[in-house]
Amino acid sequence: MVKASLKSDIELFVINKVREMRMAKGISQADLALKLNLSVGFIGHIENPKYRAKYNLNHINELAKIFGCSVKDFMPDTPF
Repeated sequence: MVKASLKSDIELFVINKVREMRMAKGISQADLALKLNLSVGFIGHIENPKYRAKYNLNHINELAKIFGCSVKDFMPDTPF
């Protein structure tokens, strides 16, 4: 039996965009967790497709501040 994905395509897009930006800036999961006041395990669960954890709008707003960008930078140009 094939298990349905726990995260939608748009959620995966945002997560992958954050991971890209995090890695480009040399920020570890632990460092990002500290900046967001979240646990390291939570960031790990967000980046692992096996878990339901994902960023919410408040996280995305804080991420934009951390990366010095717009919240729009975490979204695709066209809808899925």
